[in-house]
Amino acid sequence: MHGEADAGEWSGLLVFIGVLLALVAVFLAALALPVAPGWRRWVTRCGFAVGGAGLVLLANVALYRHDGHLDLTREKAFTPAPDTARVVRALDRDVTLTYFYQNQDPASRQMRAMLTLIGKMNPRLTIRAVDPDRNPGEANRLGARLYNTAVLETAGARETVTATDDREIALGLLRLLRIGAKTICFVTGHGEYDIDNFEFHTHFEGSGGHGHDIQGGNVVEMEQHGLGRLRRALEKLGLAAKKVSLSSDDPAAAGCAVAIDANPRTRHTPPESQALLTWLEQGGAFMLLAEPDFEIDPSLAAVLARAGVRFGEGVVTDPKDHYFTDARMVAISRYAAHPATARLALSIFPGVRPVAAVPAADVTSVALFASGPASFLGPESSRGPLPLAAASEGRLAPGAKPFRLAVFGDADFASNSFFPYLSNADLVLGTIGWLLREERAATMKPPVEVLPLVTLTQSQVNGIFLVTVLLVPGLLAAIGIGVWWVRRR
Repeated sequence: MHGEADAGEWSGLLVFIGVLLALVAVFLAALALPVAPGWRRWVTRCGFAVGGAGLVLLANVALYRHDGHLDLTREKAFTPAPDTARVVRALDRDVTLTYFYQNQDPASRQMRAMLTLIGKMNPRLTIRAVDPDRNPGEANRLGARLYNTAVLETAGARETVTATDDREIALGLLRLLRIGAKTICFVTGHGEYDIDNFEFHTHFEGSGGHGHDIQGGNVVEMEQHGLGRLRRALEKLGLAAKKVSLSSDDPAAAGCAVAIDANPRTRHTPPESQALLTWLEQGGAFMLLAEPDFEIDPSLAAVLARAGVRFGEGVVTDPKDHYFTDARMVAISRYAAHPATARLALSIFPGVRPVAAVPAADVTSVALFASGPASFLGPESSRGPLPLAAASEGRLAPGAKPFRLAVFGDADFASNSFFPYLSNADLVLGTIGWLLREERAATMKPPVEVLPLVTLTQSQVNGIFLVTVLLVPGLLAAIGIGVWWVRRR
């Protein structure tokens, strides 16, 4: 049964089990019942026949009203994705979904069956399946020109999705229900990552340099890193992306809902820091992703301190919780209880600096996650957990509007090379959702095609090595020696 099955699915399964037990009980009672002579034999037989038929009829009625869904495939190929279920169940208004399918296409038929399951998750969602070959007028009315097109409609809004993936349908629902157009602004002017870069490669690099050796396999050459994947994910969620400059643009006048400065390479000037301070005092939301080698200007550090955040210096090394063999590629599997980090698994940070949450007046700040207890900054430094990201909210001045701020000690984890892997995309998009004040709204990560990977931390690799290379062979060797010794005696 699907892990997030709703009450109807579970009740359907329970009804089926109950009716099956009742039929077994009737059968056993019939076997144990003594055979009466004469007319009573026929009365008994008719009574059990009528009772059995009645139970079968009641079972069909119960299963029809409490339909269950059982998917035994390992990939859950016939079950809506958890993200889809979460989005559909969160619908708070009536939506009509019209799906134009081709009856000869297996993928189209499977999508039609999937939509039937999705329609049972929320009574506010109405599913209509239309064959455009038999009903071309309906396709023309809704502007459907291709097979496998879903038209989503609600009061005063319409969204068209062409896909055979239920996650694309869920993304269409998110775009349909988004209230007002919101723009994510990316700060430029300091050599930041470019959002227009849609190329990517899949190698992993540490803070020590940009390597394309065997550890980074499957390399696709490109001119530079970028945030093209993040931009496409935001657009699939119904958010717009644009570039702004703190030196010449006012984020509020530019219509920015959130401003993101990803991997600045040159220092901010005092006027730019003042522009950021003004933006936060106006209730703005800001996310800063800074690499370990980025020099923080004192004016920017003062603004961040007023907002409850402080950057540390150096590169964090974690000899236990890291990816592959690079101790500076910190792996995180434990997070603070915060809306930005909800439902996260493993995320990796290829070269990260400390970021601490510090006390500030009228501001609440929290460290989102930290490195492991064996981590350190340098050979001579003490070992212990080091905070790597912080989030804060509050007011920077009396009468100012409440702001939100998120700061990370790494920028590569959000770049094209690392965005789609593990929980990195969930972390970036979850933080942006919190900055948008949409942490209570259903959200999801747009699907990104990547090579299948099994990713382990160094501690997990060591554990597997101990079990498979030392413990199991050693146990077998000990048993063999024991058998030899007993036979020898």
